[in-house]
Amino acid sequence: MPFARIYYLYFSPHKAYVRKLKNILGFVPGNIKLYQMAFRHKSVATTIRDGVKNSNERLEFLGDAVLGSVVAELLFKLYPYKDEGFLTELRSKIVSRANLNQLSRKLGFNEFIEYDARMISYPNKQGSLLGDAFEAVIGAVYMDKGYRFTKEFLLTRIIKPHVDIHTLEITETNFKSRLIEWCQQFGKEIQFLQVENPQGESAKLFTMEVLVDGEVCGLGRDFNKKSAEKLAAEKACEYLKIFETEEFSR
Repeated sequence: MPFARIYYLYFSPHKAYVRKLKNILGFVPGNIKLYQMAFRHKSVATTIRDGVKNSNERLEFLGDAVLGSVVAELLFKLYPYKDEGFLTELRSKIVSRANLNQLSRKLGFNEFIEYDARMISYPNKQGSLLGDAFEAVIGAVYMDKGYRFTKEFLLTRIIKPHVDIHTLEITETNFKSRLIEWCQQFGKEIQFLQVENPQGESAKLFTMEVLVDGEVCGLGRDFNKKSAEKLAAEKACEYLKIFETEEFSR
């Protein structure tokens, strides 16, 4: 066993924390501070520089990109005769907040999350905090171990044992319908609007916004207009916390 692993497991001031993480992740973390940050919600974070806090938000951003890349490559190889629309929708199901919440619970990430209970309610912890922490942990693994290791970790430790891709394939997750139903239930006005793309981007790319009572709640971008609307609706459902305790099916 390399000296660094021996130190982190048996002599480090964080050895108990490292052992718990190893049991869940299957490997000994190198930079423990990255993983501590991955589980730190902004409600308990402190400002480190220029208004940026040492919360998990930046790692969440990174982890989202890495996860999307790994899942996209996996589906591209798994379904060689499916079109872009099918691949996009299936990827969206796998990386949806509802699915990441479930994965986070299965893996036991809830035991590590730091948050201010006075600001964050328990149901919310079971909702957005779990999915956010999941993506942040992926970002931490990437920064600690690199892309190749993170890809293998996602495929063998998480996706293969915990994600039934073929079941998700035949499950219709319609965030747009659920969002519309929710707005009707609570008497809110909903609009889907196409907005201009940033200068220099392809005119074939659709950028859609969802407005609820005039407030922008979600943004989706895709080369298919309907797919862009679905992505925007999913973001809106996440923002409005519509699906924190629900499973969606049509």
